[in-house]
Amino acid sequence: MEKVKAKKHLGQHFLTDLSIAEQIAQAVKGHGGVSKVLEIGPGMGVLTDFLLRQEQELYLIDIDKESIAYLHKKYPGLGDKIIEGDFLKMDLREIFSDKFAIAGNFPYNISSQIFFKVLEVKDQVSEVVCMLQKEVAQRIASPKGNKDYGILSVLLQAFYDIEYLFTVPPQVFDPPPKVNSGVIRLTRNAIDKLACDEKLFKQVVKAGFGNRRKTLRNCLKPFNLPVDFNSNPLLDLRAEQLDVADFIFLTQKIEASRGNH
Repeated sequence: MEKVKAKKHLGQHFLTDLSIAEQIAQAVKGHGGVSKVLEIGPGMGVLTDFLLRQEQELYLIDIDKESIAYLHKKYPGLGDKIIEGDFLKMDLREIFSDKFAIAGNFPYNISSQIFFKVLEVKDQVSEVVCMLQKEVAQRIASPKGNKDYGILSVLLQAFYDIEYLFTVPPQVFDPPPKVNSGVIRLTRNAIDKLACDEKLFKQVVKAGFGNRRKTLRNCLKPFNLPVDFNSNPLLDLRAEQLDVADFIFLTQKIEASRGNH
């Protein structure tokens, strides 16, 4: 079969190292008893070959017409489980009525957007095993107090336990990216709902990291925190020094003050 050409505008870098593909596939543990896995951006199926050996039922999604044609030839048995489309625009509930896992070598240029999409359907996505740019992988897995720690770290860590699994060098891709890659695993935790308004929580986290050098007292001014809360030591810290529970606490305080107006 004709090889698929990697397309720069789609951020495609095809993995060529089979042992790394196997390690990624084996990292999918089927958390929460999921029976289905969705692979994002399978390209020519290097990871797909190993995911098919796992126990879960496999679905593939790719935006690239050439890849889709190639995958249909390579895996005729998958039929309509090979989906041509944009993961970011897809209504995943139309494909999956129950829980599923996500795997893939994510295109670097949309990896953060993929995670925001995952958060929208977090009640269904019980596990994510993926490869992405090392810096982004580290940021997502980073604990508080670390310079890598940011908005995505907090929002994802609220609902997922995150492990940084291993680093992958550029030379195992065609074409090689200019950076190292990292493989991470996200496992859904037991929290169904945060103990605060989730929309407001997201706004508070984004505002907190809006200017990393400022203390939260300055970053959260637009939220009109209650006067009696002004002396709270949390406000003297910067956003990267707070964990998920601290941000929930701040959100609750803002909610309470709005309720009193």
